[in-house]
Amino acid sequence: MTPDPGPALDQGSVRGICLLARAALDGGVRAVQLRAKSAPAGQLLEVAEELREICDRAGGVLLINDRLDVALAAGAAGVQLGESGLPVEAAAGLIRRVGGVAGNRMMIGASVHSPQGVRERLASGADFVVFGNIFATPSKPGPAGRGLAALEEAVQAAAGRPVVAIGGITAQNAAAVRLAGAAGAAVIGAIAGAADPRAAARELLAGWHGWRKLGR
Repeated sequence: MTPDPGPALDQGSVRGICLLARAALDGGVRAVQLRAKSAPAGQLLEVAEELREICDRAGGVLLINDRLDVALAAGAAGVQLGESGLPVEAAAGLIRRVGGVAGNRMMIGASVHSPQGVRERLASGADFVVFGNIFATPSKPGPAGRGLAALEEAVQAAAGRPVVAIGGITAQNAAAVRLAGAAGAAVIGAIAGAADPRAAARELLAGWHGWRKLGR
């Protein structure tokens, strides 16, 4: 996930987002999520289109945070909806109508913070849910980390559907997150806050796949 640049996407912040995405993808990341909740739609679309091209060249996918209109216009692979944003049912309906014309099928992710939320969002049509915070993190202030036991409950509630973990995930705890049943991990600081984002991405993936060393 890219750090939110705030209400203005100036040339410097756009360049930084694109450089970060390239480095993360070079390091093995397979999905990039653009977060710029308060940026003007036109500016956000320009960045999204550039990021989509970067992801396409690297074999990755682009997700857009909350802005379904921008995701559709940019040809992104998916949209990530917050709990206070557009309802999943409404997003799914719009995607069906637009996708029927364009021939596309866009993924819908939904943020959740409880097992009940997991069940409700998946029943509403979400393809996957993002559950957290797993650990405390300055990137998403508010509730303290819920811990791995809560993640396991969310995974059980999903009944085989993908749960992506978020919040304080690092190379050191990624394997434990994987073993708790998460299908993936969403991070900001672990890569964006590193001096070498490419190396940080590789280290994070190595930590994630460390479960193999445990014989699983």
